[in-house]
Amino acid sequence: MADKAPEDAYSAEPFVPSRGGLPALRKAAAGCRGCPLHRDATQTVFGTGDPHARVMLVGEQPGDQEDRLGKPFVGPAGKLLDRALAEAGVDPAEAYVTNAVKHFKFTQAEPRKRRIHKAPTLREMTACGPWLARELELVEPELIVVLGATAGKALLGASFRVTQVRGTVLEEEIHGRPERLVPTVHPSAVLRADDREAAYRGLVADLEVAARALA
Repeated sequence: MADKAPEDAYSAEPFVPSRGGLPALRKAAAGCRGCPLHRDATQTVFGTGDPHARVMLVGEQPGDQEDRLGKPFVGPAGKLLDRALAEAGVDPAEAYVTNAVKHFKFTQAEPRKRRIHKAPTLREMTACGPWLARELELVEPELIVVLGATAGKALLGASFRVTQVRGTVLEEEIHGRPERLVPTVHPSAVLRADDREAAYRGLVADLEVAARALA
C-alpha cells in the first residue's frame, strides 16, 4: 500500500488519472493515499472554480473549516481573500483556487479540543505535487498567485522566501511548464498580523500586480 511506504517514497502519482478533466481528477483525489495525511483528515479538499480560469491561486493546505466542508478557502481567510481580490480588480468567480496539499494537517491535544493547523513538510508537499501539476495542466492559467511561504516552497523549492519576492512577477518552469507567478502572503497571515489593516493593504497591492499582469 502507498501509505505503508517509507516517507521518502510518498507520492500521489499512482492515484492521479492520466485521462479525464477536473471532475475525474477531483473524484480520484478523494481516494488518495499517497501520504499519511489522509488518515486523520476528514476528506480530500480539492481545487474549485473556473476550469478555464486565467488566474490560479495556490495556498498551503485546507484549514479546519475547509476540511469539514470539503472546499478550499471557505473560512475567514477565504472571505478576506475574496474581498482583497475584488478590491484589486480580480473577480473571484473567474479564478481557480486550490492548495499545494489537499489534506488538513493538524495537532489536537484531545478529541474534542480545537484542531491546530500544522505546516506540512517538504516531503508531504512533494508527495501531493502530482495533483497540483495535473490541475495546472488542465486549467492552463495565464498566471499563478502564490499564497504564502509553504505554497511558494511547494512550487519553487525550499529556498523560496515570500518576503523577498512578494508583489513581483516571476517567470519559472513549474512541473515542466513555463509559468508566470506573483507571490504574496497567505490571507491567514493578514488575520494574524498585529497591524491587520497594513497587512491587508499589502495583500491588495500584491494582487493589483497580478491584475496588471493579466491586463
